[in-house]
Amino acid sequence: MQARLGRIATKVLMVAMLAAGAPMSAGAQSADDVTALNRQVVQLYGQGKYREAATVAEKALAFADRVLGKEHPDTLISVNNLASLYRAQGRYPEAEPLYKRALEASERMLGEEHPNTVTSVNNLALLYQAQGRYTDAEPLYKRALEARERMLGKEHPNTLTSVNNLAGLYQAQGRYTDAEPLYKRALEARERMLGKEHPDALQSVNNLASLYDSQGRYLEAEPLHKRALEARERVLGTEHPDTLTSVNNLASLYKAQGRYSDAEPLFKRALEARERMLGKEHPSTLTSVNNLAALYDSQGRYTDAEPLYKRALEARERMLGKEHPNTLTSVNNLASLYQDQGRYTEAEALFRRALEASERVLGKEHPNTLQIVNNLATLYDSQGRYPEAEPLHKRALEARTRAQ
Repeated sequence: MQARLGRIATKVLMVAMLAAGAPMSAGAQSADDVTALNRQVVQLYGQGKYREAATVAEKALAFADRVLGKEHPDTLISVNNLASLYRAQGRYPEAEPLYKRALEASERMLGEEHPNTVTSVNNLALLYQAQGRYTDAEPLYKRALEARERMLGKEHPNTLTSVNNLAGLYQAQGRYTDAEPLYKRALEARERMLGKEHPDALQSVNNLASLYDSQGRYLEAEPLHKRALEARERVLGTEHPDTLTSVNNLASLYKAQGRYSDAEPLFKRALEARERMLGKEHPSTLTSVNNLAALYDSQGRYTDAEPLYKRALEARERMLGKEHPNTLTSVNNLASLYQDQGRYTEAEALFRRALEASERVLGKEHPNTLQIVNNLATLYDSQGRYPEAEPLHKRALEARTRAQ
């Protein structure tokens, strides 16, 4: 359940930018106030301060509803922003009605193929994918892609984002042969239209490498990861967030190959730079903490891994909440460490906590939930508790078979 950053490239938040020189009427002033609040939301989101951002986003939406009306374009931007913050916090049941409100109002006010409407379609698809609701996400991603091809052309940057997102969905489903041609299409078009070292082109390089990682095609993945890293260092600098994503991804590749001595300095580089640039409790920093812990765990360096897993868990509980998917990943990982150490009672309590929360937040058939089901079954196997393990193994297998 290790997170790999940078897999889906999309604009999560739509920032309201009003035309310069508009008359400073009371209505214009109100719109400017909403815009200022939305900009503050985007700034806090970029800093990883999701709870603070959500508080401001809630204020922005309440104000926009009151002074601009529920279907004003700037109000709908506030609706979308709050939904995106809830999604980032793992508050999926709260995000869904907001995304649907933005989509339905945008369809009514702007039309089904207006760029803002299509962005709302894409955002709802992202939510469904995060919840493991792949059959709900796919028609929305396809609708967004087809509309953008019609309205913008096949090689417009927004169209290629939709190509990439549909590929990411297929990758999440294990539909690798469907994902590969889409990732390649996005990469080739971005190289042609934007140049080989444009950040979007390098994102596509990274995504194709990530797909090869998922398939165990490490010899094909490695040169792509290195290309993305070297170009990002040149174009963006050695401590840019995208560069650090490439550092992390190359380290993850080395870990998967058992090349631990190559992976460790890269994981440490990513962690130290993220602490400096983003802060010790930024979500990306905590991903690096988790990844370094997982490396130590793989090497049997349990006394090195445990304080890092605990640091990631405690910070995620504080910053994201106790039931955020990333927090539950930390709960699962600490449980797995305890299992490796034979600390079965501690492991079981954590696996059960992770499973119960994951079923509530993500659903009983989400891939993360099924991974925890499998992990709990494996724990019971380790203890010789086979009658308890068997129904869990069967549940995981049957659910995964249905999802194929």
